[in-house]
Amino acid sequence: MLPPHRQALADRLDWLVDWLYPPRCRACRGRIAGRDSEYFCSACWSQIRLVSHPLCTVCGRPFLDASGDDHLCGVCLSRTPRFVSARAWACYPREEITEDPLRQVVQKFKYGRKVSLGKSLGQLMASGCREFLNERRVDTIIPVPLHPKRLRWRGFNQSVLLARQVSRAYGLPMDPFVLVRDKETSAQTQLSEEERRKNVRGAFSVQSAASLNGKTILLVDDVYTSGATVNECSRVLMQAGAKKVSVLTLARTIS
Repeated sequence: MLPPHRQALADRLDWLVDWLYPPRCRACRGRIAGRDSEYFCSACWSQIRLVSHPLCTVCGRPFLDASGDDHLCGVCLSRTPRFVSARAWACYPREEITEDPLRQVVQKFKYGRKVSLGKSLGQLMASGCREFLNERRVDTIIPVPLHPKRLRWRGFNQSVLLARQVSRAYGLPMDPFVLVRDKETSAQTQLSEEERRKNVRGAFSVQSAASLNGKTILLVDDVYTSGATVNECSRVLMQAGAKKVSVLTLARTIS
C-alpha cells in the first residue's frame, strides 16, 4: 500500500486522466461515471446477466430464476458432451429481441473488427470465471481456430485474443497452432442444433498429437450457442490423446 501522501497524489492523477480522457462504455459509448464498472456504464452493466448457480454441471447452462443445487440439464442427459465441463462469464437471449449490451459488444468485437475490445473482454472473462478456473488443473489453453480464409477476411481470431488474457492472468501456456480448422463451414446462425453438429463434423484436426498426450486442455471460444463447435473440437482433441477438455467462453446464449 502506498503512503497516504502518495496515494492522494495517485488519486488526483487518476481523476485528471479520467477528466481529460473520460472512460467510455464498451457498449453504448456513453461516459462511465464513478467506479461502478471499468468497462460498462451503470445502465449497460445493470442489463448484463452474469452466469451464476444453479447451473448444469457439464455444459454450464444457467437455470435462470431457479434455486437449488447444480445438476445436469436435459440436453446433457440425452447427449453427453465430449468435454467434461463448460462455463461462460455471462449470457444473453439467443434471439435478437433486445439490444443487449453484451451482444452489442461481442458483435462489435467480431464483425466490427474492434480488436481493442479483446483485452477488456478477455479480462472480464478471466476474472469473472475465477471460481471455475481455480477448480481445474490446466496444462494448455487452446483457442478455437478460424478457417484460414475467414482469418484473412477478419484479420484476427477473437478466440486467440480472449485466450491470451486468460493465459496472462493465470500464467498458463497457450497454443494457438495445435488445433486447426480444415473445413470452411457455412455460418451457424440460422441452423438448428442438429444442423450445427453436422455442419462442423470433420471441420477440425490436430497438427501435433504428441503435444496433447495426457494433457488437460482449456478450450476457449467467444460464444457458446448450441455447443456444437466446442464439442467437435473436444472430440478431436480427445481423439488425439488429450486427457480431458474443459471449455471457457465469454458468453453463452439462452433460449
